[in-house]
Amino acid sequence: MASRIAEMFGRLSGRNERALIAYVMAGYPDYNSSMAAVRGLVRGGADLIELGFPFTDPLADGPVIQDAATASLGAGMSMESYHSMVRDIRGYADTPVVMMTYANIAYSMGYGRFASESARAGVDGFILPDMPVEESGDYTREAHRCGADTIFLVSPNTPARRIAHIAAASTGFLYMVAVYGTTGARGGVGVHTMESLRRTKEAAGDLPVGVGFGVAGPEDVKRYAEAGADGIIVGSAILRVVGESPRDDIESRVAEFTSSLKAQTIM
Repeated sequence: MASRIAEMFGRLSGRNERALIAYVMAGYPDYNSSMAAVRGLVRGGADLIELGFPFTDPLADGPVIQDAATASLGAGMSMESYHSMVRDIRGYADTPVVMMTYANIAYSMGYGRFASESARAGVDGFILPDMPVEESGDYTREAHRCGADTIFLVSPNTPARRIAHIAAASTGFLYMVAVYGTTGARGGVGVHTMESLRRTKEAAGDLPVGVGFGVAGPEDVKRYAEAGADGIIVGSAILRVVGESPRDDIESRVAEFTSSLKAQTIM
């Protein structure tokens, strides 16, 4: 049986449309505000929601997501609250939800408990950017046993043979990091990134490829969509909208920005 993520990519491919993968941090700036942000993502047409779970040492993330993680932890975000949030989302939306967090969270809970409790709440897959594929056997086995996808990352300088190796451990999609360094809305799409995308898609075979890190707005989304990315991931730019919006206007402002991004994924 195909996962919700695989079904989404298949449906969009049939319409010659790319997936907009939108990131927000659970619990930022507080629980209710992050729920408003998610509703805005759904209203704006996001195809997949990457819902961050905060970690104290988010090595793959730039200052915007780091600050959001700190605020979320300070506001009391816990795994129990996170699962409650996903269950609430499932009450009104069938949009795939992927948890983005770090390997220590999963390891400290135990991979079986981490995967099963998250899947029962409605999580469709996981992104653990610091999980080495060589050490991922127990994690991927438990996630797949629960029907959850395991999404691994490749970088612009990952050799083709290793991309194929990482893609073999990935389900749902393969996450291609567009820039060197951490997350953050830099803007602009470099020539080397386009070449990396071409190599990654070739090595990944039939597995969809999502491009993220540094995507700042609609123009970047359009360029990656036209270059053949199956999904475009936007995170820090959305979190900035959340952080700069009055609490009672987060949903509408996020919906408006998300809609402007989604419009560029339709070929």
